[in-house]
Amino acid sequence: MATQIHSVQAGNPIPSPQPSPSEAELRALHALQAAGDYAKASAGAQRLLLTDPANRDLLLIEAHSLRMLQQTEAALAALQRFAQHHPDFSQMFLERGLCHVARRDAPAAIADLRRAVAINPAHAMGWRMLDGLYRMTGDQRSAELAGRHFAHLASLPPPIVHAKVLQGDGEVEAAEALIRRFLLEAGNHPEAMRVLAQIGHQRNVLDDAEALYEGVLGMVPDHDEARHEYVQVLIARHKFPQARAALEPLLRRDPRNHAHRIQAATIQVGLGDFLGVIPEYRAMLAEIPGDGLDARVRRADLNLWLGHALKTEGLTAEAIDAYLAATADRPDFGDAWWSLANLKTYRFSAESIAVMQAELDAPTTAEVDRIHIAFALGKALEDAADYAGSWAAYERGNAMHRAGNGYVPEVFETNTREQKRVCTPAFFAAREGWGLDDPSPIFVLGLPRSGSTLLEQILASHSMVEGTQELPDIQRIVHELQGREHNFDQPLYPGSLEDLDAEAVRRFGAQYITDSMPNRVMGRPFFIDKMPNNFRHIGLIHLILPNAKIIDARRDPMACCFSNLKQLFAQGQEFTYGIEDIARYYRTYVELMDHWDAVLPSRVLRVQHEDVVEDLEASVRRILAYCGLPFEQGCIEFHKTRRSVRTPSSEQVRQPIFRDGLDQWKNFEPWLEALRTALGPELAPQLQQK
Repeated sequence: MATQIHSVQAGNPIPSPQPSPSEAELRALHALQAAGDYAKASAGAQRLLLTDPANRDLLLIEAHSLRMLQQTEAALAALQRFAQHHPDFSQMFLERGLCHVARRDAPAAIADLRRAVAINPAHAMGWRMLDGLYRMTGDQRSAELAGRHFAHLASLPPPIVHAKVLQGDGEVEAAEALIRRFLLEAGNHPEAMRVLAQIGHQRNVLDDAEALYEGVLGMVPDHDEARHEYVQVLIARHKFPQARAALEPLLRRDPRNHAHRIQAATIQVGLGDFLGVIPEYRAMLAEIPGDGLDARVRRADLNLWLGHALKTEGLTAEAIDAYLAATADRPDFGDAWWSLANLKTYRFSAESIAVMQAELDAPTTAEVDRIHIAFALGKALEDAADYAGSWAAYERGNAMHRAGNGYVPEVFETNTREQKRVCTPAFFAAREGWGLDDPSPIFVLGLPRSGSTLLEQILASHSMVEGTQELPDIQRIVHELQGREHNFDQPLYPGSLEDLDAEAVRRFGAQYITDSMPNRVMGRPFFIDKMPNNFRHIGLIHLILPNAKIIDARRDPMACCFSNLKQLFAQGQEFTYGIEDIARYYRTYVELMDHWDAVLPSRVLRVQHEDVVEDLEASVRRILAYCGLPFEQGCIEFHKTRRSVRTPSSEQVRQPIFRDGLDQWKNFEPWLEALRTALGPELAPQLQQK
């Protein structure tokens, strides 16, 4: 049952500017510690730290050795240097907590040990010491909880505990190697399989994680922690009906548990029921007592999710109140600040801008919050006409995000070359008549921020068309076709399309219709799939669903690319966080769309966003005619349509059409020359004059 996890490591680590200790040197220091010669271990670590002062292994060896030598104050001084370089490393907090134990400072010891096990719950020593400290201070309930954690870890084979510690501290490859060796030697073990499933989820290898969790629950059906994690994987795979069924035993056993209820609400949202979760979020908010840090964090999260649901349902004023409540509880909560900015219609007060500026530069603000705040601040300053300050904030947010997202532009370019090689006129001619004869899907695709939400709203205002969301179902088929081995230099897909027979092609078409059905709650004959990245798979869509409609939402290159540069996406779209990346992606997008036009003439309807804005009725009639739908006035009055809209343009499509957004990029002309150059003269021949 030890399912193989395949992963791709994007990019290479940046080498340290200082020489790092060799593996042999580190092994020698660990051997000294194991032999109890802490003086030599400490001296050796301190010598190597002179040339590599931020090395985490050396800092840990130094601090641990000093503590074992009972040089507690020296150990704490070393740990202070440790914290400057690695402020969130669990073993730093563990060592500091143990130093405070030696100093008989119970409150400080509890604070640091709690932080250690919060970051990495696999620290058995931390739980054991907390058990004793809580009993000593009279906190019997916390002592029992810590004792249960320690007893659980003590019951596990040491290799599993070691792997858990490694995983919790980010050493995922070492953890995976260790747990695989254990499974090969010891056979199936539910907790070892659970660790491997967690690693699969962490690395986004979700099909393997799902299979591993099913194996764990097959062996231990009442393993509540594993079941909770299994539900999370099913949610991540957009398998919402299956997630709902898997969650039921947890809700039956503990119906008031907030973690289970939050999962249930997430599943409801995934199935499109936003109104249903609003009272549930409010009920949970009312149940959180006190004003401690934990209570404030929990309230902030719930208010964020409540705001998302309210916004999606068009209850904008209430959504704003929820987001502001989240920032009141957590002033550094970047996601809440960005959610306000992402309404597009909200205007920040001077006081809010000052708070964001302070939190952006605060040393305690987490990097993920810093990124969100930078983008929110960019929007706030743009609305205040401080374009230089706005661009600086957008640029800062993009740089921070790009530094960690691992985007590799060659992957899309390789896929484009392969699509052009495989999907030829002869390829499609040989397969004419294949696929599922179902005309119900309408694919609206293209780049993000290209006007696709407006097209979706126009179509969803028709009595025969249902708007759903950005469905993952085509991508799920692509994953199946490209297999588990992801060789980005020589990918299996789209070449694997050539190996499919008529039956397999039709089966994939039926699979798409079946998988998308839970999102079709209104029973209308047509539905919209607005996943923008589906433009990369038009050949596959045409093959499996030859009667589906495909609309390419196109926008002026400068306007589209700039709009992407100032947008922080919830997930994916990693090509949007740098001028060269977005321009390169846009050029490849146009190249691929030109190919589809050549090999599948008249198959795709191109709708230029600027044309829709300039002549709405003519554009609507053209779109409806392409879809074979009769004209309805409601499509012109799309802003009156009541429906859930999840995308960043949700508030804009609830207003009559306006042209203000067409020229927003011109306010940033002084900083966009590099974008014009990167797009090239065919796409951006010149910057227009103001």
